[in-house]
Amino acid sequence: MEPVARPAHAPGDAVRTGRAAPSGRDTHCPYCALQCGMTLTPAQDRVPDDGASPPVVVAPREFPTNKGGLCQKGWTSASLLTASDRLTVPLVRDRTVDAGGVVTRGELRPATWDEALGRVAASITAIQAESGRDAVAVFGGGGLTNEKAYALGKLARTVLRTANIDYNGRFCMASAAAGANRAFGADRGLPFPLADLAGAGAVLLLGSNLAETMPPSVQHLAGVRERGGLVVVDPRRSATAALTGPREGPPQGVHLQPVPGTDLVVLLALLHVVWAEGLADDEYLAARASGVEDVRRAVAAWWPERAETVCGVPADDLRRVARLLAAASPARGGRGAYVLTGRGVEQSTQGTATVTAAINLALALGLPGRTGSGYGAITGQGNGQGGREHGQKADQLPGYRKIDDPAARAHVAAVWGVDPASLPGPGRPAVELLRSLGTPGRPRALLVHGSNVLVSAPDATRVAERLDALDLLVVCDLVPSETALRADVVLPVTQWAEEEGTMTSLEGRVIRRRQAVTPPADVRSELWVFAELARRLGSTVPFPLDPAEVFDELARASAGGVADYSGLSHARLDADEAAGGPGLYWPVPSTRPGGEAHPGTPRLFLDRFHTPDGRARMVAVDHVGPSDDLRPDAPVYLVTGRVLQHYQSGAQTRRVADLDRIVPGPFVEMHPILGFRLGIRDGDPVRLTSARGDVRAPARWSDDIRADTVFMPFHWSGAGSVNRITTDATDPVSGMPEFKVCAVAVEPDTGVDAGPFVDRMSERSEEVVA
Repeated sequence: MEPVARPAHAPGDAVRTGRAAPSGRDTHCPYCALQCGMTLTPAQDRVPDDGASPPVVVAPREFPTNKGGLCQKGWTSASLLTASDRLTVPLVRDRTVDAGGVVTRGELRPATWDEALGRVAASITAIQAESGRDAVAVFGGGGLTNEKAYALGKLARTVLRTANIDYNGRFCMASAAAGANRAFGADRGLPFPLADLAGAGAVLLLGSNLAETMPPSVQHLAGVRERGGLVVVDPRRSATAALTGPREGPPQGVHLQPVPGTDLVVLLALLHVVWAEGLADDEYLAARASGVEDVRRAVAAWWPERAETVCGVPADDLRRVARLLAAASPARGGRGAYVLTGRGVEQSTQGTATVTAAINLALALGLPGRTGSGYGAITGQGNGQGGREHGQKADQLPGYRKIDDPAARAHVAAVWGVDPASLPGPGRPAVELLRSLGTPGRPRALLVHGSNVLVSAPDATRVAERLDALDLLVVCDLVPSETALRADVVLPVTQWAEEEGTMTSLEGRVIRRRQAVTPPADVRSELWVFAELARRLGSTVPFPLDPAEVFDELARASAGGVADYSGLSHARLDADEAAGGPGLYWPVPSTRPGGEAHPGTPRLFLDRFHTPDGRARMVAVDHVGPSDDLRPDAPVYLVTGRVLQHYQSGAQTRRVADLDRIVPGPFVEMHPILGFRLGIRDGDPVRLTSARGDVRAPARWSDDIRADTVFMPFHWSGAGSVNRITTDATDPVSGMPEFKVCAVAVEPDTGVDAGPFVDRMSERSEEVVA
């Protein structure tokens, strides 16, 4: 049975908050980049208004990405609106200094907005007066609407005038973005509609467990599975890998199970076979690519037998997959083929190189820029695409412009009404920024929006130390996340069903988020927070409060950029949807050459790539291996990932009872052979130790994982927070940390209650806001 639309609530169950809009509102799920279509309707007449049941019923609707399906997270999403520890008033923490100069931090206490923002403005003013503009840093999130992400970048550059802004998308899409920008001159996760996958003869999926992270998307793989063309590369037999067919029975594809950290070797070997066996599309390469000979020479060293000794995938399987992809390619009269990458191969110190190898393979087969074929990266966060286009990134201005480009600076500065010379230059990428907090000459204050870095960042214990070293930590959030509970000021803000705005899906489709519920009385939109903070800091730069007006400004700022939204508005998006239109994918310039409205660009690169000469750039890369590889005191690989019921740091889903009941805590998945060898039975407490520390969780035996590898999901804090032991080593090109593989020691954890582990700070959350 397909893992699609498996609700924790049945579809007819009432899923009810504050006060609902009088009629149904079409909107989108608050979680992943699939942005499943849903309708929210009032539930007052169906469930007694007890103050805890959500005030809206969630129902799926037909939308191209989810085709009427929702996963468990989507079905239960309205429960977020009445989380028992919802932040409803600002909180501040008082500090006292004794005669010896020792600072004591008090408990968070309720405050008025005037007191909270007054404290933030006064602290920022004092810190910047003493230590300069860059002493204040900003950290954004891939879940913010386009409007909020844009306004946050504007606030950092025009009011705070700090170079130090980055966001949690650096943990998610940075390597895919770096590889795509280098090869194609543009980064749109899927440069084609997701529905295009349905007609393919072959799909190579590396490092993505779609069946658990985006269950409704699996519907688009039904056709390729029927044709036996689904290839999944994963060291675990994940729910997605299982779609290639049962271990005993007719195959629906191929599962390659490499040694963790060797996906790049798999790709180099596939490309070797393509050229060695004359399977490349030479005509396409001659017309549309550069750097071909350099790559051909580089992969000559990776014949399948050599690759097998490194990655563990049998040489015959590598040849079989290369031939399968080639047979499906347009050059050989096939139905089409796709190469897709996800975080499992990108969150690596060689993530950009791995993405580049995937693109090289796709180019050699003649796939990108052809309808029915291509390369794409599967964006994870809800607005992970739009969030990386309009100014949250350390080196970026709206429209996916580079902040060190004089023409880009002049254009955006004119929209903002400021001198281009006043805009700061590039800042530090996320991991480097977090490492620098509270160190001499580095940021003394941090503003966090839409991110829970104490759970989601690598080497999280060190991150906690750096946050504690700050003079000011301000967190905007809807619940008291682990990061919020460490803050000096916590500002309660609206969430998905309480606000208007836009999101950009994994396929570059710009969509409308619509308000269906009135927020609690003392909760504010971040757009209001930005405007009020700008006013208190003495800025004359305007910050509109109406999301439609903010979007119009964003559209002007993006005009002429790679991610051009200048032909879009809330009104146009609403009208297209009401008319049953095909949707609008960026770029959408304001007009076409003839003057009529631009229809958007569902498929990129059909005529040329976004490079100066119109050709895709092939770049030779080679395998180096993980930064933290196996050694005598750490002889087992650790890989991390998500489970179906939870999302990202778990700050939202851990508060949904129906989801938390199914998976209440972390676990260590291991093969029974490894368990027998180490004396660890199914369910026993386990301790994992890396060079950075240790974590504890119960063992879960599974023969779906390699015997040299353990897996932990990353949705929890406390003793089972796996990112306490992941490495913060980063990709030299993208700055992305190597979440997905490190070396650990695995041993029984005798005498310890293995839980589910719940962070003590989370246990305090209801007390703090009470």
